[in-house]
Amino acid sequence: MSELHDLFIGIAGMIGAGKTTLAAALGRHLNLPVYYEPVEDNEYLADFYRDTKQYAFATQIYLLNRRFQQHQEIIWRGGGGIQDRTIYEDSVFARTLVDLKLLDERDFRTYLSLFKHMSHFMARPHVIIYLDVRPERSLERVLMRSRGVESGLTLEYLTALYEAYEDFIRDISRTIPVIRVDWDQFRDVEEMARVIEGEYLKGNFLRHVKWSPTKG
Repeated sequence: MSELHDLFIGIAGMIGAGKTTLAAALGRHLNLPVYYEPVEDNEYLADFYRDTKQYAFATQIYLLNRRFQQHQEIIWRGGGGIQDRTIYEDSVFARTLVDLKLLDERDFRTYLSLFKHMSHFMARPHVIIYLDVRPERSLERVLMRSRGVESGLTLEYLTALYEAYEDFIRDISRTIPVIRVDWDQFRDVEEMARVIEGEYLKGNFLRHVKWSPTKG
């Protein structure tokens, strides 16, 4: 059995980075339950993309609550798991919304205060896998998967989000091991799952994974 069978693994990355695909592959490879990002049943998402400024705070609180529920389920079930986008990343989106004048500073402070109180009851991932995808590629993939609610995403927003992610990864790697993967091209996810397993077992610090497929 894999040495990672009881670990809590978080997958981080930009919109359209391929988190869900990798999470599913890791779940199969490591025999771990996968906790997917709430998208299809997110009752705020369409309104958020339609009128971001009006629904930004409500959407952030909704996502924080849903991901906190996932964290609690991981604790209650035990035995590890894989989370398709971590709860820590929600603050990246919130900060970006503030920088773009789409979220009020007062609302952001309220959000951060709530997150701080919740953090005392959360399970911290043993490792975060960051799929590093440039904003231009992120936009391409968003357009390729054609989710209607995402049609309003702009390169300006994704560029600001990417810069916020860079700060986030630098900061979070001080407390949680991070494996940074160059995910700017589509990969063989099953082989990538094995690469990630090997990289984690090498050491608990920020690692930059350079990899190319060995399959023909």
